[in-house]
Amino acid sequence: MEVFAEYLARIDNPQQKARFEEVFGWIIGKFPGLVPKIAWNQPMFTDHGTFIIGFSAARHHMAVAPERAGIDHFSVEIVQAGYEHTKELVRIPWDSPVDFSLLEKMIAFNISDKAECSTFWRK
Repeated sequence: MEVFAEYLARIDNPQQKARFEEVFGWIIGKFPGLVPKIAWNQPMFTDHGTFIIGFSAARHHMAVAPERAGIDHFSVEIVQAGYEHTKELVRIPWDSPVDFSLLEKMIAFNISDKAECSTFWRK
């Protein structure tokens, strides 16, 4: 998780920092083939050079970005988990638990769906 050290150091709120550490550690353990990186000043994970999922901190929530295809595919489950979403990101409130089952499904979907993708973003 060294690649995220500078990003995490800029998070002043200890609970928010701990949430990121928990989520990033879980992803690294569950999906060891993903490559953690910082791009556009945001932490993300890639697979064979293509974007899988990204994160950012907002005042009231952790933003999770699985690309529009991931949002579209899981929109009902995202709402069922109690999260709001836009076309591009899921908002996980800081005071709500992370639905790791849903996160796992979104990541696995992107890995599978983008297995033959040769670009960073879907076209």
